[in-house]
Amino acid sequence: MTVTLDLLRHGEPVGGRKYRGQIDDPLSEKGWAQMHAAVGETAAWTRIVSSPLARCRAFAEMLADRHGLPLTLDERLMEVGFGVWEGKSAAEIEQDAPGTLARFKADPVNARPAGAEPLADFHARVAAALDDQLAQHAGQHVLLVGHAGVIRMAFAWALHVPLEHAYRIEVASAGLTRLRFDDGRASLIFHGGGLAHR
Repeated sequence: MTVTLDLLRHGEPVGGRKYRGQIDDPLSEKGWAQMHAAVGETAAWTRIVSSPLARCRAFAEMLADRHGLPLTLDERLMEVGFGVWEGKSAAEIEQDAPGTLARFKADPVNARPAGAEPLADFHARVAAALDDQLAQHAGQHVLLVGHAGVIRMAFAWALHVPLEHAYRIEVASAGLTRLRFDDGRASLIFHGGGLAHR
């Protein structure tokens, strides 16, 4: 049985780019526009599942209302907890400790900010949520509205990308990724861009 899973990252939140983690900033006007542009008028999905954080949830609720689709909020799909980095820009992190971000990107498993959620724990909670989606929605086309980190963990889960390589995957604001599962075997159909280009 085939399940198609579309993964949509949220658009830009109020306050611009930063290591937001689980800080619950809403979408900016630009962020709303980015997400509208990514999906266009498409309504190919049978259901929507979303992170409960406002930058994902608000758009998911609007889309579900517009197209009459069932919506589930799943706390397991929240962004990774970034510990002391939460709310800081890359420039602020680098100013405090030069070279920190390069070390993190080279070794995201071990070079984590103080107080951050362990990457293996993050992967486990996202994988459990995605396993449930496959088990519960055979033959369906599910839209997941989430975060860059969640989409990276989906790659790790579906395509066996090692966790230490997960941050080599660039995930654009309002970028869309499609994974197809045929009897549990995953294929990457596309990554990045929006449905208007498909």
